[in-house]
Amino acid sequence: MTDLLFGLRTRLLPAIVTALGVVLVTAGLMSYGNPTTAGTIVDASPTFETLAPTHEPASPLSSPLPSPSIGPSADASTGPDGSASPTPTSATDHAVATRVVVPALRIDLPVVPGPNGYPLCNVAMYITELGQPGEGRATYLFAHARDGMFGPIYELAIVRHNPKKMLGMIVQVYTSDDKLYLYEITQYRLHQLNLDAAQAATSEQLWLQTSEGPKGTPGKTQLIATLLSVGAADPADAHPRAKPVVCG
Repeated sequence: MTDLLFGLRTRLLPAIVTALGVVLVTAGLMSYGNPTTAGTIVDASPTFETLAPTHEPASPLSSPLPSPSIGPSADASTGPDGSASPTPTSATDHAVATRVVVPALRIDLPVVPGPNGYPLCNVAMYITELGQPGEGRATYLFAHARDGMFGPIYELAIVRHNPKKMLGMIVQVYTSDDKLYLYEITQYRLHQLNLDAAQAATSEQLWLQTSEGPKGTPGKTQLIATLLSVGAADPADAHPRAKPVVCG
């Protein structure tokens, strides 16, 4: 993930937004799908089918999402086992996403701030320059297209060429203030090269991003979800223990 991924939280620095767009492109998602299918599909009927965990593509994804080059969003302390403990350096004075679950895809990941370098494994990450649940704008979460992460999204969208199947699926996002936000996936976008639409969002949205190919492959898959409800969450559910791993 390079300098293309992350849009800026305010609109005071448009130059940074452009740089983030570049990050997204270089993040490393393969585009095996037909570029002519890029775009969005909305208003689909819900589908709540379960999808077994997928295998990592033959060409290992080396980078799912880039992190902003606007400054560090986390400091990763790496141990002998390769694990990392990111310490947020921003967005700590308000509630942030802590866990993302897509039951129909068997996705369940702790959420941490996006690192200032290559994306971590075993967690989903958020772009600190964009929003958080409840702020009335786009919350942007990304993870590698690997087993145990956002691999099922890659499997349906790119391998099976059936991203439409994810429309209507429910996404659960827990936050640090013990709340549970329920979203419904209403759009998908393939082969995306920037964060313009997410940065421009003026309503509550959730964006999920993953790679479409091996490291260096331009284009990302994005899922866009709209808010359905907000409620209280069990603190134990809202604060999973994250065990991020530095991977490549």
